[in-house]
Amino acid sequence: MPLEGSRWPGIISMSKLGIIAGKGNLPLVLSEEARRRGYHVIMIVLKPVAEFDGSAADEVISVNVGRLGELIRVLKERGVKEAVMAGKVTKELAYRGNVIPDMKAIKLIFSLKDRRDDTILQAFTDVLCKEGIKILNTTEFAAGLLIPPGILTRRRPTGAEERDIEFGFRMAKEIGRLDIGQTVVVKNRAVMAVEAIEGTDEAIRRGGQLAGAGAVVVKVCKPRQDLRFDVPVVGPDTLKAMVDTRASVLAVEAGKVIMLQRGDLVSAADGAGMAIVGFTEGGKTGLRRKHRPAS
Repeated sequence: MPLEGSRWPGIISMSKLGIIAGKGNLPLVLSEEARRRGYHVIMIVLKPVAEFDGSAADEVISVNVGRLGELIRVLKERGVKEAVMAGKVTKELAYRGNVIPDMKAIKLIFSLKDRRDDTILQAFTDVLCKEGIKILNTTEFAAGLLIPPGILTRRRPTGAEERDIEFGFRMAKEIGRLDIGQTVVVKNRAVMAVEAIEGTDEAIRRGGQLAGAGAVVVKVCKPRQDLRFDVPVVGPDTLKAMVDTRASVLAVEAGKVIMLQRGDLVSAADGAGMAIVGFTEGGKTGLRRKHRPAS
């Protein structure tokens, strides 16, 4: 009997899928969806970045984030030919000396033209592909988590906040084009913080301290985003950082940003009097049209 959700109707999927897992809940979500489709999921947990127990996948194996050769060996020994990357791995680890790379990783590092996120991830992906491991788009298993256009919360952004969203969209797209980050914090059409190596949540805290109450957080997809890696994600930690700094609006690019635990986030935002908005090209929110909150 075919498994429901199999990629090929009438055929049971017995394929193996590797999930290279960093920090956050996204690896768990992708694992659940892949197993629902009939994949045998092997999760490679990158230490010391992330920690998942044995229930997270059919197999859960820990590998130090700097041991590229070991990661490849584990995947190949288990016959994995397809994999996805999910979860956050910040470069702060390398600068703090918490990562001791193996020879495979050292060779990759010295081949880089620079140390930007996309440069590193593209090189990492190329190495895996040369080893016969295809990296799939993250959205292959997370399409239902992409944020829809419109207002998700009860509260609507004010006119001033709407202008901040449109301004923030232009700024965020530019830093994305430069591969600096994907998030900006703005207020009164001035940039309070730009996401860099510290990540979204810390950028929100830094920008919120400068802006005070009422900051607008704008997160976008990079103009030339490779969907195999670094797909933008917002989740409970994002909202907590906003609550802690009394930010007022979370504006994300509709159809291009993943939202984890959407129902919980919308409920929490409603409770905090915040607005969550999915906007389209140019930062347009369509606020003048009526939108029912998304489920």
